[in-house]
Amino acid sequence: MLGKASKFADECYTNNFIGADYGINQDLTNELTDKLRPFNSKFRPIWLSKNPGSSNIAAGLSCGMLWTLCKYLKIGDIVISPDGKGSYYVGEITSDYKYVPDGNLPHRRDVKWYSTKINGEEMSESLQNSTASMGTMCDITKYSEELDRLIAGENHSKIIANDSSIEDVTVFALEQHLEDFLIKNWNKTELSKEYEIYEENGEIIGRQYPSDTGPLDILAISKDKKTLLVIELKKGRASDRVVGQIQRYMGFVKSELATSDQNVKGVIIALEDDLRLQRALSVTSGIEFYKYEVSFRLYQ
Repeated sequence: MLGKASKFADECYTNNFIGADYGINQDLTNELTDKLRPFNSKFRPIWLSKNPGSSNIAAGLSCGMLWTLCKYLKIGDIVISPDGKGSYYVGEITSDYKYVPDGNLPHRRDVKWYSTKINGEEMSESLQNSTASMGTMCDITKYSEELDRLIAGENHSKIIANDSSIEDVTVFALEQHLEDFLIKNWNKTELSKEYEIYEENGEIIGRQYPSDTGPLDILAISKDKKTLLVIELKKGRASDRVVGQIQRYMGFVKSELATSDQNVKGVIIALEDDLRLQRALSVTSGIEFYKYEVSFRLYQ
């Protein structure tokens, strides 16, 4: 997102760059550590000083987005950016980080924009929801095959499942909207009795929250504000590998986001589990497993 409501999209397209601001008014060339954590530790207090009353989680999100733009994205990566008129510019990153102190969105990367644009109406509902998520950036790598078709001008839909744990692509076609469905129907779930998806100023920022080991599917907080909840969603069967994954995310939240009086817990949601996962969870504290069901019904 090139400025609030794509305010600077046309300028970025004309001048071949993407960028961000976040109120960090200094050259970051010598500050871009290989890992997010030290960058976050240094710049989170700076961001909070410019945004009094904001939470540590909001600060972590902003600094994480800035680091991602300036350091994590690589030359050759493909980006899409909404033009504010219903379509998306498509381009390839062609430079390392640069600082333009007197310009809009001063923290920049050069981009070679394609002549082709993507019509937002031709995107799948799931991709539309992902690109409309809160924040400057979201990782949409999982939609790469759909995006390749859209860039090539092919807007027909396909059911594609590359995850080896997915045996039935028909089920996958229903399951691929799991995250969207859970977000929209949160109040109908068991988890909503105790937790809320994390919001800041009325906007959800707890979806695809960036961490130094990858984005968290959902970050929630208990209604008494004493517990942060990391939710990992898995299509199909969940294996014991997901335990290590969610523990890494929980470790990030504990060390980088939680205050001294907050606990961190985890929830794994999947269609089914297996014996290995059951064994791993039996000796793991603070992580629960939930199953979901997919149903389809026609009636008059």
